[in-house]
Amino acid sequence: MAEPTWVNVRRDARGVAVLTIDNPAKLNTLNTAVMNDLIAAAEQLATDRGLRAVILRGAGDRAFIGGADIGEMVNLDAGSARAFITLVHRSCDAFRRMPVPVIARIEGWTLGAGLEVAAACDMRVASDGSKFGMPEVRVGLPSVVEAALLPGLIGWGRTRRLLLTGEVIDAATALAWGFVEQIAASDELDSVVERLVVGILASGPRAVRLQKALIEDWEAMTVDAAIQHGIDGFVDAWASDEPRRMMDDFLQRQRARRG
Repeated sequence: MAEPTWVNVRRDARGVAVLTIDNPAKLNTLNTAVMNDLIAAAEQLATDRGLRAVILRGAGDRAFIGGADIGEMVNLDAGSARAFITLVHRSCDAFRRMPVPVIARIEGWTLGAGLEVAAACDMRVASDGSKFGMPEVRVGLPSVVEAALLPGLIGWGRTRRLLLTGEVIDAATALAWGFVEQIAASDELDSVVERLVVGILASGPRAVRLQKALIEDWEAMTVDAAIQHGIDGFVDAWASDEPRRMMDDFLQRQRARRG
């Protein structure tokens, strides 16, 4: 009997991949099997030179990712805990290191490891009924790995509030705090995501890849070092004809509008 596949990938002719975590009966929670499938699918996508964007979502409408599987974690010990949490980190890092933009399409519960995966994406769009939280302290654990990205997204005070209280916030609060970029009604969620995708596709494919790599590097740099690194990135853009070609097209459209 074939092993179940916990992750589905659909790629369209534009180079846009929709990656769906398919464990809806358990709120798309992350256990070892799901995470191994998730990492494998993401790493395979990362090798696709024609890839332009990735949309990450959970199956169904109840949860994006409802956290890590407590049923598995309850049986961990000091030895197996390291392997498990490293797998959670790799599940997040696969999207943070993805060479193209990743949009988290969020509907429903986004908790613990799920919120960390979302934080590792480039943009987050949520349905207005979604809920967000980091409840690890309420089951005797600290929030770790990509929770370290939260201060850069929502600030230190709000990060402390989420991590130290285990509080759950609604989508409007997540928007006000800056964790998500947009919220929408469930029936409009795909349209909002598509508008972001269209903006990515209207841009130079190589420029977008260079830009994502720069943003990732900037996170670990001082401002002065990031500025200098950006100069190198600008020069790298001229290794292909993309800038000249796209600027020529822009100028031709301008001239056509002027008559």
